[in-house]
Amino acid sequence: MISKLKNILVVSSLCTGMALFSASAIAKSEKQCKDLPDHAALQTALDAAVAAEDSGLDFDMWATVVNRDGVVCAVAFSGGDRGAQWPGSRVISAQKANTANAFSLDGLALSTANLFSAVQPGGSLFGLQASNPVDTSVAYKGPAKNYGMHRDPMVGKKIGGVNVFGGGLGLYKGNKIVGAIGVSGDTSCADHMIGWRTRANLSLDQLSGVGGVSGDTTRPDNIVYDITPNPDGGAGISAGGFGHPECLNTGDETALPVVQ
Repeated sequence: MISKLKNILVVSSLCTGMALFSASAIAKSEKQCKDLPDHAALQTALDAAVAAEDSGLDFDMWATVVNRDGVVCAVAFSGGDRGAQWPGSRVISAQKANTANAFSLDGLALSTANLFSAVQPGGSLFGLQASNPVDTSVAYKGPAKNYGMHRDPMVGKKIGGVNVFGGGLGLYKGNKIVGAIGVSGDTSCADHMIGWRTRANLSLDQLSGVGGVSGDTTRPDNIVYDITPNPDGGAGISAGGFGHPECLNTGDETALPVVQ
């Protein structure tokens, strides 16, 4: 009986310790992310963006926000539960956020869509996609029931990862980059469109005058469709070097809101 009681006390202590650790991690994350959207704000902005965009496959989405240090601040999904959108897109959305943050500056915004052609063989950034791998101990930590919720296990930790197709965008406040958002769950083109709308809904698209590669000063990090087929096969040739392939039911990127 005494031995059984000791075991119960040990398990109880471990559970209490884990709960305190989780609460501490969330409190730390809230401090690190004080100027960025929390879970509720991200959820609201994502839901509105998914409802407004009609390109792609009309799927539900995952979204992740990271701060300037690459720490995950919030994760959300638009479906009724975590299984309503591609499970694999949770981590992809985090990769996209990390990528857009890692390779954007105050003076130059690069969306993940801008990186597709540049990382192909012969491109100016070939090999970038193999750098900065995802921290799998962060990405797949449980419990899964918390994925996309306020207590998502990625929150408060650095996820890492590089993704080179549409859906990741830098977050800008007063023309200064403060982090990034990543969205995933549909075609890569629709991911970009929904990510763009989500960022606008959060009013963190304040990058008027910030440089970009799109050629459109009102949308400097917009997706670019300038790839022509390569007669020798492969990914095709981007006229500007930062192009992205078109997708099924590709939306009109020039109809997206202009930046603030």
